[in-house]
Amino acid sequence: MKLKNELKKKLKSGKRTLGVWITVESPIVSELLSGLGFDWFVFDLEHSPLEILLAQTLMQATKGSTTPIVRVAWNDPVQVKRALDIGAYGVVIPWVNNKEDAKKAVEACRYPPQGIRGCGPRRCSLFDPEYLKTANEEILVIAQIETREAVQNLEEICSVEGIDVLFVGPSDLSASYGYIGKPEVLDVQKAIARVLEVAKNNGLAAGIYTGGGKTLVDRCKEGFQFIAVGGDLALLRRGAEETLNPLRTLIA
Repeated sequence: MKLKNELKKKLKSGKRTLGVWITVESPIVSELLSGLGFDWFVFDLEHSPLEILLAQTLMQATKGSTTPIVRVAWNDPVQVKRALDIGAYGVVIPWVNNKEDAKKAVEACRYPPQGIRGCGPRRCSLFDPEYLKTANEEILVIAQIETREAVQNLEEICSVEGIDVLFVGPSDLSASYGYIGKPEVLDVQKAIARVLEVAKNNGLAAGIYTGGGKTLVDRCKEGFQFIAVGGDLALLRRGAEETLNPLRTLIA
């Protein structure tokens, strides 16, 4: 099974894609959700209890039906190469605040001479003997924009060849602007709109986690292409509440 990143092609062509943040440690969750038609999963190694081996197990449970992406805990080449070596088609890299951060992120995802990724693809090479030849072109590099500094430096971040997506983390972004837990505040919404505008102007895709102060439908209409509808736990809770609340009202 050769590495052929259809998600990257969709984003390059301007198509919108939907995905889920995977944080639950059970393979049955990623297996179940993978059959519902999502374009991608992000296996979250930053803000969940998942570790690299478990992320690989959850990835395998999808049986290749959903493009696997890993959010690493930090902009660290060791963490990035481990995420890619278990079979991730891309990485979400936190805290990309300037041009140097962006260059570091890209270099961690690329084999020499374009980067510094170590040549030990392990699981990837078991199914794709051509992996070392195609990985540099196919891997998706997603820079997380979550600070005021990053918004101020968007143009220089976009100037780094190899960045594919600017992804807004609304919670951290609103905190950086002094409005923790309030992404709906106008200053934060202006910052989010700027991320979208600069990404479009530079031929990159823009992404966002849930609505970030607006509805998911609004974000789709605005032109965001890499949209996380939520996390697995949030979807579970929402489904339970939608089932339970009307019955509670009836019984009361």
